[in-house]
Amino acid sequence: MINLEINAKNLEKNVRKARENNVVIPTFKQMRNPLGGVPQALLDSLCGVGIDDSDPLNLFRITWKNERAERGGLFSQPNFIELPRELTGVDARIICMTGKFFPTGCHKVGASFGCLVPRLVTGQFDSTSQKAVWPSTGNYCRGGAFNSKLLACDSIAILPRGMSRERFEWLSKTAGEVIATPGTESNVKEIFDKTNELRATRDDVAIFNQFDEMGNYLWHYSVTGPAIEQAFESIKGPRGSFAGVCLSSGSAGSLACGDYLKQKYPGSRIAAGEALQCPTMLNNGFGAHRIEGIGDKHIPWVHNVKNTDMVIAIDDRDSMAVFRLFCEPEGRRFLADEAKLGPSQIEDLSLMGISGVSNVLCAVKFAKYFELTGDDVVATILTDSASMYRSRIEELRDADGDYGVRQAVRDFSALLMGARTDNVLELSYPERKRIHNLKYFTWVEQQGKTAEDLNDQWYNQERSFIGVQGQADQIDALIDRFNDMTGLLGRL
Repeated sequence: MINLEINAKNLEKNVRKARENNVVIPTFKQMRNPLGGVPQALLDSLCGVGIDDSDPLNLFRITWKNERAERGGLFSQPNFIELPRELTGVDARIICMTGKFFPTGCHKVGASFGCLVPRLVTGQFDSTSQKAVWPSTGNYCRGGAFNSKLLACDSIAILPRGMSRERFEWLSKTAGEVIATPGTESNVKEIFDKTNELRATRDDVAIFNQFDEMGNYLWHYSVTGPAIEQAFESIKGPRGSFAGVCLSSGSAGSLACGDYLKQKYPGSRIAAGEALQCPTMLNNGFGAHRIEGIGDKHIPWVHNVKNTDMVIAIDDRDSMAVFRLFCEPEGRRFLADEAKLGPSQIEDLSLMGISGVSNVLCAVKFAKYFELTGDDVVATILTDSASMYRSRIEELRDADGDYGVRQAVRDFSALLMGARTDNVLELSYPERKRIHNLKYFTWVEQQGKTAEDLNDQWYNQERSFIGVQGQADQIDALIDRFNDMTGLLGRL
């Protein structure tokens, strides 16, 4: 459960600082339904704000429903695309929620909001004396630094030095401090070691660890889940059936949307993806890989493993190859000529970053494994877009040469049309418990949890995941109280 105990002294400091910086905080309800919940005066003001501006009004754009506009956009229906059968090679309909249209170009602003705001509106975090520390493999610390700036908080971003150049360039302009730790994508322990060092040596830091902060889980359960539900209902047709969600596990927060969707569509499944080069869930494995944002050699505390139905491992070479197919001019020409994709469908491919491609490959495997039909709908998420990985394309060109039609034919035929159902594991009860028990080695041995905490997650879900699911309304009430205390809404 998320601790909602009030620290009155710090709360008053936070209210005063928010008032001085014109900070009004949106509720979970408003993020789910901005069209019906955001005050008109705020909507009018948003019309003059760019989506990436460091303006507190952009807190109200932490939603899947932003209009696709760089400046002045308001809200519409959930942002998603449906992939054509000519691209996926399966009859099932695959819909992809698009993170590109959030501030920062990634939905991680939502996860970081879910972690920071409960502590801000309860006073457990003191925005006048503490720095918000965001340990991450990339996008989460970007979202955390951005939200910190909007909420008038100082921030420290921590990420592996091997992450993409674009991430570091962006953070250098937004975060108060950037710390690069050893390694690349799967070197999360080194990030945890640095946060523990900061906690032990500095009294001005507060750690917001997406891997064990239940606010991450709650945001996706309360906001992402309903957005996918609405997207599905808008396209399902008279015989449509929701088959499930396929999502790679980075912090595992996004998998919480599957918990919501299984409650709405009881026959649906949750498939968790990871890199084949780091098959922690598949077979207790480890390793380094190149799918930025997923697969970190441990099981996140916020992953509700007991409710997960399948593990799908994707070879990072396949993700990188399909990413090139979607981004390189020769690959796009091939898809237009041979797969008969139209201009708008080609342009939609830019909405996929590397982990987004991996998620799509998971969805294709899922559809093939269960022999889904054209009445079945599978959902996934494109966390960020290709614009975050232009340097990776340059590196691949330097390493492997220019991308030509032969590579396009091979990648399209083998990895999409000919996708295999290998490295897929349906989870029995013992398999789920095996994966859950892997949490022990990170969270009990290293990060201060107890074996009782671990068992409580498994045996007492009413006090863990299901309990958290019911806290959105409580937090909304605290946000409303905070906004009333600042008095800013009354001045609009």
